[in-house]
Amino acid sequence: MSSMELNKILNSEQLLGVTTTEGPVLILAGAGSGKTRVLTHRVAYLIEQGVEPYNIMAITFTNKAAAEMRERVDNLVGHGAGQVWVATFHSTCVRILRQFADRIGYDTNFSIYDADDSKTLMKEVCKHLNIDTKKIKEKRILGVISSAKDEMINEEEFAARNQGEFMMQSYISAYREYQSRLRANNAFDFDDLILKTVELLKQEPEVLNYYQNRFRYIMVDEYQDTNTVQFELVRLLASSHENLCVVGDDDQSIYKFRGANIYNILNFEQHFPNATVIKLEQNYRSTKRILYGANAVIKNNEGRKEKALWTENDEGEKIRFRQFDSAYEEAEFIAMDARSQKRRGNFDFKDSAVLYRTNAQSRILEEKFLNENIPYKIVGGVNFYSRKEVKDILAYLKTVDNGDDDLAVQRIINVPKRGIGATSLGKVSTYARKNEMSFYAALLEASEITTLGKAAGKIVPFVTFIEDLKKKSQDLTVPEIIREILNGTGYVEELEADGSDEAIARIENIDELVNKAVIYQEEGENPTLSGFLEEVALIADIDSVDEDEDYVVLMTLHSAKGLEFENVYMAGMEDGLFPSFMTIAGDDESELEEERRLCYVGITRAKQQLTMTAAKTRMVRGEWQYGAISRFVKELPSEIIDGSLWEGKSRDFAATPFDEPVKTFAQRKKEATKPTAASSYAAKMKEMKEKTAGTRIQKNALDYGEGDRVSHQKFGEGVVKKIADGGRDYEVTVEFERVGVKKMFASFAKLVKC
Repeated sequence: MSSMELNKILNSEQLLGVTTTEGPVLILAGAGSGKTRVLTHRVAYLIEQGVEPYNIMAITFTNKAAAEMRERVDNLVGHGAGQVWVATFHSTCVRILRQFADRIGYDTNFSIYDADDSKTLMKEVCKHLNIDTKKIKEKRILGVISSAKDEMINEEEFAARNQGEFMMQSYISAYREYQSRLRANNAFDFDDLILKTVELLKQEPEVLNYYQNRFRYIMVDEYQDTNTVQFELVRLLASSHENLCVVGDDDQSIYKFRGANIYNILNFEQHFPNATVIKLEQNYRSTKRILYGANAVIKNNEGRKEKALWTENDEGEKIRFRQFDSAYEEAEFIAMDARSQKRRGNFDFKDSAVLYRTNAQSRILEEKFLNENIPYKIVGGVNFYSRKEVKDILAYLKTVDNGDDDLAVQRIINVPKRGIGATSLGKVSTYARKNEMSFYAALLEASEITTLGKAAGKIVPFVTFIEDLKKKSQDLTVPEIIREILNGTGYVEELEADGSDEAIARIENIDELVNKAVIYQEEGENPTLSGFLEEVALIADIDSVDEDEDYVVLMTLHSAKGLEFENVYMAGMEDGLFPSFMTIAGDDESELEEERRLCYVGITRAKQQLTMTAAKTRMVRGEWQYGAISRFVKELPSEIIDGSLWEGKSRDFAATPFDEPVKTFAQRKKEATKPTAASSYAAKMKEMKEKTAGTRIQKNALDYGEGDRVSHQKFGEGVVKKIADGGRDYEVTVEFERVGVKKMFASFAKLVKC
C-alpha cells in the first residue's frame, strides 16, 4: 500500500505513524484516535516495503485486542499475514517458553496456574510453613510476590533485600516455598510467564539472538500499561535493531495497582534518545462536548505529556449530571433511563454501559435491572473458566497433559467421590516429599506405600483411568478426550441425578466447554491438548463480552478500558467513592492523578451520550454515609452540563449547581496554609458518621411464613419452604411453579402473600 493510497484513508499524523518505520517511535494516541488502524496499516506498509511478515511482531494486552488486530492485518495483507506474530504479552512468552523452557530447568509441557490455582498452592505453602493466615492472608502474600516479579525480583533477591526486616520473614519463606513447589509441579503462574522469559533471554544469548533476528520490527500497543518486567522483555527483543514502535496514552494509564509503570511511556525518549514522537489527537469516537469535558478534567494532572483531543464530529448533547438522595434512587434512575432510551429508539440495551468505581456498587444496580426486567451482564463476575465443574474437567485435562501438576491431580482424585480420605492423601503427600517426586508419581506407587493399607486399592482405579487416558490422548482430539473423561467418571450422570436448576446450569457449562474444545479443534492451527489448555488459561473476563447480544453491560471503570459505547452512565460520582476517601486523605498527588485518569477513561468511553450520577447518601458496611459531589464532576465546564431535574415517583432529584471554581494542583499548593479539601472532607465525614452511628439496616417483620403461598414479580407464584435468619435479613427459600426452587433475601425479593 503506497503512501498516496494511505493518504486517502489516514490523517496526516496517522500517516506519519505508519510510514516512520526505522528507529524507535513513540505514538501518543489519544482515546478514539484510531491507534489500531495505525498499527495494522503500519504492518501492511512494512510488508509492502519488502519486510518479511515473519520479521514483524505486534504485542498487545488482551486476547480481544489481539484478535481484532489479527483480523484487521489478515484483511489488509492477505497472503502471508499468518506469519506476522500478533499476540498478547503472556501468549508471546508462552510460545517462547514452549520452545526453550528446558534451557532454564522446566519441561516444555508445563502447566499455567491461574489465580485460583495460585491461591490453592499458597494455602498449602502457608500450612506447611505454619504461617497464620488470619494475620497474613494468602492473597496478601501472593500480591507481594506478584509485585516483586513485576519488578524482576526473584525469590533470592527478595530475601536479600528484606533480610533484616522481621515483618518480612514470612513473605521470604513463602516466596521461596511457593517457587519451589511451582518448579516441582512444572508450572508457571501468570507473572512467571514473563519473568522466566526475561531470565531465559538473559541467560541464553543464543536464544536472545534468535528472537532479535526474527523480530526486526516490533510494535507494542497500550504501552502505558507496561510494567518493569514487560519493558525489559521489549527492550531485550528490540535492542539489536531498535525498530521499536510503541503506541499508548499516558492519560489512560490506570493500572498502577497491577504494577503498570507510567514512566515507561513518560521517559521513552530517555530510554531511546533518538526516538521520533508522534501525537494522534483527532478523535473519531465522541462528540465535541464529551471531548471538551474530558480535556477539562485531565488538564488538571501535572504528570502528563501535553495534548488535547479534538474532533470533527457533531457538538452533541450536554453531559447529563443527576444527584439523588440515595444509591437506590440512583440505580432506579439508571435502569429506568436505559429502558426509556430503548423505548424511544435512541439506544438499544447493547448500546448502553454502566460504569462504576468498585465492584460492590453492582449489587444495587443489578437488583434494579432485575426488577425492571432489563437484560444485563456483569463483566468481572465469576469467569466461565473459574466455575467448579469447568475447573474440574480442566484439571483432568491438565493431569493427562502434565502429571507433575500436583494441584490438578489433588483437585480431581475424589471427583467424583472415590472414598479416598484426607488421611490417605496426606500419606501419599508425605511419601512424595520424602522421595522427591510429584504427587501423581507417588500415586503410581500406591501399592508400595505400606501405611496406606486398603486405601491403596481405591487409588489404583484412578491411576489406571488416567494412564489409559494418557495413552488414548495421543490419537484423540480435545473434544474426544473430554468425552472420555465424562464417560469414565460419570460426572454428568451425577448432575442429571441431582436434577436441580443449579445442576442443569452446571451441565450447560460443561456442554459449553465441549463447544469451546470443538471450535478450538476446528480453527486451531495445530490443535493439541497443551495448546487448548494454554488458550483457556489466557482468556480474560473482558473477552467474554458479546457485542451482538442485546443487554446492558455493567462493569468497573478499569474493565471498560479499550471499549466504547453509544450511551454511558458513570455511577457513584462522589468524593469518598470516586476519588476514594483514602486517595483524598493521602498526601500522594500521583494517586489522585491516577484516579483522574480513570475518570478520563470513563468519559471517553462515551460516543453519543454521557450521564454522570451521584448519591447524597450511600450505605457502607451497614451504615449510611454522606458524600459530596466528586471533584472530577466539578472540573467539568458548567456550559456543557445538563443538570436539570429528573422527575419520578412524585419526587424531584435536583442537580447541584456548578458555581465552585476549578483549581489545578499548582493553585492548591499555593493555598497550603488554608484547610485542605481532604482535611475538611475528613472532618465532615467524621461529623456525619457520628450523627449516623447506629443507623443500620432494619429487618422488617415478614407477613408470611413457611408453607404460605406467595407471589414474586418475576418468578410468579410459589410456596415458602424455609425461612432462615441471615442476621441483617431473612433468607427465604421458595418453590415456584414455573422456575423451581429459589433462595433470596426477603428485603430484595418483595414477596407478597397470596
